[in-house]
Amino acid sequence: MRVSAAALETVSVDVPEAALEAFEAALGSVCATVGFFRDPAGARWFVEGVKPVGEGDAALTAALALATALTGVEAVPRRTAIPADGWLARTRAAFPQQLIGRRFAVRGTHLSGPAPAGRITLTLDAALAFGSGEHGSTRGCLRALERVARRRPRRILDLGTGSGILAMAAAQLLHRRVLATDIEPWSVRVARGNAVLNRIGPMLRCWRADGWRDRAVRASGPYDLVLANILARPLCLMAWPLAAHLAPGGTAILAGLLVGQARQVLVAHRRRGLRLEAVISEGPWTALVLRAGCSTGRGSAAHGVHASIHDFACGVKSSRGCRPAPA
Repeated sequence: MRVSAAALETVSVDVPEAALEAFEAALGSVCATVGFFRDPAGARWFVEGVKPVGEGDAALTAALALATALTGVEAVPRRTAIPADGWLARTRAAFPQQLIGRRFAVRGTHLSGPAPAGRITLTLDAALAFGSGEHGSTRGCLRALERVARRRPRRILDLGTGSGILAMAAAQLLHRRVLATDIEPWSVRVARGNAVLNRIGPMLRCWRADGWRDRAVRASGPYDLVLANILARPLCLMAWPLAAHLAPGGTAILAGLLVGQARQVLVAHRRRGLRLEAVISEGPWTALVLRAGCSTGRGSAAHGVHASIHDFACGVKSSRGCRPAPA
């Protein structure tokens, strides 16, 4: 993948957890890559985006003003100009090989040497480290994918594919074609390029789509497996179309959630008839594994969901970070 040597800049803000989603979306509206991490010394979050110097400044100012209006949090952006090659060198140094779960290894193109034996290797350009598998949300999704692979789902959708990492993992693990969509044309180009890089181009159908509003996405269902590593609010808003286009017995893996946001997403999908099957945690991030039409009776399913919501409220976690829903 050819990377331009044009000057880049990082734009960063630090905000409380309640404002994280709004400011991540604000930076994401202009920056090609956005990452965020928690201050280990406190409860604030750092959100950082990378973009060409001076590009989209007016749109970014407007987006940050909207985030401030929505949250009541005024965050002054910090800018640091860096040359593209310097950023790539820093990114490569911070992008070691990732061993995730029992089956996956994620490697940058800058790494040499043999791939780990017995694992599915996903190769990504180091310039795309924000979609590299280092993030706890992505790692949780990959672990959840391993968990549901035994069902051998046939029709698979990766909604909001980003770098394409989850779609590629599903295609290689399940030996199925995967439909991968994203609202950003940049992400679609990157995902297609990564599919070619990993020699699975024919396995991925990748196009730009605004989620379930896209007629072709709806027409390609019903789906046996839906992967959606997005954010809490859009996941809640998409609960109805997700349930409507999930096949009987189908599975949804929902992520991009902080532990405190998982309950609201679970409630939204429970109202549409989906049942919680597992919760997978990676640090402060949570992935939900939901299933359609699997309950043996309304009473037992309802009991399982209510008990799981209680667990969320109490902050209960297993030592391995993967908790099945109560029977």
